[in-house]
Amino acid sequence: MQLTAKQLAEILHGTVEGNPEAQVTSFAKIEHGKPGQLCFFANPKYEQYVYTSRASVLLVNRDFTPKAEVAPTLVRVENAYNALTELLAYVSAEKKKYRRRRSLRSRIAWSARLGKRVSVGAFVSIGKDCHIGDCTVIHDNVTIGAGTKIGSHCIIYPGVHVFPGMVIGDRVILHAGCIIGDDGFGNAPQPDGTWRKIEHLGNVIIGNDVEVGSNTTIDRAPMESTIIEDGARIDNLCMIAHNVVVGKNTVMAAQTGIAGSTKIGESCLFGGQVGIVGHVKIADHTTIGAKSAVIGNVRKPGETYWGVPAILHKTYLKAYAKFKRAGEEDNQ
Repeated sequence: MQLTAKQLAEILHGTVEGNPEAQVTSFAKIEHGKPGQLCFFANPKYEQYVYTSRASVLLVNRDFTPKAEVAPTLVRVENAYNALTELLAYVSAEKKKYRRRRSLRSRIAWSARLGKRVSVGAFVSIGKDCHIGDCTVIHDNVTIGAGTKIGSHCIIYPGVHVFPGMVIGDRVILHAGCIIGDDGFGNAPQPDGTWRKIEHLGNVIIGNDVEVGSNTTIDRAPMESTIIEDGARIDNLCMIAHNVVVGKNTVMAAQTGIAGSTKIGESCLFGGQVGIVGHVKIADHTTIGAKSAVIGNVRKPGETYWGVPAILHKTYLKAYAKFKRAGEEDNQ
């Protein structure tokens, strides 16, 4: 990355205050900024660093009024945080402009159909009758099972395994080591106390603009589909069981586990290590705090739950206050 303040302003629809030719080659937090770096200021807690920063360029909100002299060149934008997000996406896209390549060490079935400008790394296996959309990048050591359909402008990082018959939309990112479509955990008890495996013949359907973190597993359904709807964000090390539906724009932090046949609404937020039992429904816009365990339906949209078992956050805080007071009284 090598951009001037003037170029940054053009990319972010901002204005320059200072030297328009000030150059930056990397990013840094405002408290660590050095010459040649770009920092941003959006949180008032960090204003002290605005006046001591050695960064070459500082992104600030358009209405920011300095209380002392500022050394870096300022690029004023409508919202500094959003502008930084946009700039990171711009720089990332520039780095990811791969030239089309097909490694000679990959194995692509003769019946597989690859779109324009698809990049295929070494030791990739693409099964028969697969369809890969335009401009998708498949890194080394990826396995894509027969009959899978993958959309355009996707990025599939090393070590990903996509089992046969999966459906993946456009602009999907699958991070290293994630597994899409292995058998769910289904076992039928037998009269003699043993277990019989339930075969899984369904698939996984992932919508557009979904991101799945490293080493996350999304199981295929025994029949019909496990569904991840458009815009969902799933962090590393999550477990999505068979027949689960994850609604649009829902976000799950790391180590969340969703048991089978649970239906999660749109725009939900789950903290790390959340656990949800099977066969329940979670309403739209539900927030569940970290390490919480949901053991029943959440019917009212927009509520926040916390605890084990999860209860309304305000109820949890009242209960915790009473619990804490009781403990303090016992210690007196």
